[in-house]
Amino acid sequence: MLIFFEKDLVFLATPKAGSTAIESALEPLASLAVMRPPHLKHSDYRSFRQHIAPWLQPSGHRKPTTVAVMREPIEWLRSWYRFRMRDDIEDPLHEMTGVTFTDFVQSYMSADGRMRARIGTQSDFLTDQGQSVDCIFRYEEMEEFTEFMEDRLDCVLHLPRVNVPPSVDVSLSPELEARLREFLAEDAALYDSLAVPRETVTA
Repeated sequence: MLIFFEKDLVFLATPKAGSTAIESALEPLASLAVMRPPHLKHSDYRSFRQHIAPWLQPSGHRKPTTVAVMREPIEWLRSWYRFRMRDDIEDPLHEMTGVTFTDFVQSYMSADGRMRARIGTQSDFLTDQGQSVDCIFRYEEMEEFTEFMEDRLDCVLHLPRVNVPPSVDVSLSPELEARLREFLAEDAALYDSLAVPRETVTA
């Protein structure tokens, strides 16, 4: 999470949506950069509204604009799988030896939801009780996000290539992919609503 006090702007770092590259590029311009631990770096919109927004918005002060990036839902899950397959992940909860992407997806959709609990969904990250991050941009259209941040921060933004994932098989059968799309319907609806980037800012 990056907070730009003078610009009334807050970047929320959606996991597996380019957040590390964005934070690497913009951290020098931020008034406050929360880069670690992961649960604080990736504070979601609900946590922001409950714990951070009241601190940032004293009486009579302008409400800060929140901004974030969202990835196409299935591609987002593929990115999680590639990340978990990295050799430098040593957490026993991330043990992936012999786990195919099909296994990973089935575990994510399983009744007990243990995999899902450790990953969540993008719609849960970006929304809270019918409200959402003010400006959400598609990861697949990163130039829109870049232009927005350059305008707001009066800078030139070059995103580095970091956290390059390993090349692995992330194919799914048509039947399982259809089930996954249905399972991620809330994420898909939010993603589809981003065809035209929107900004709902309260003065």
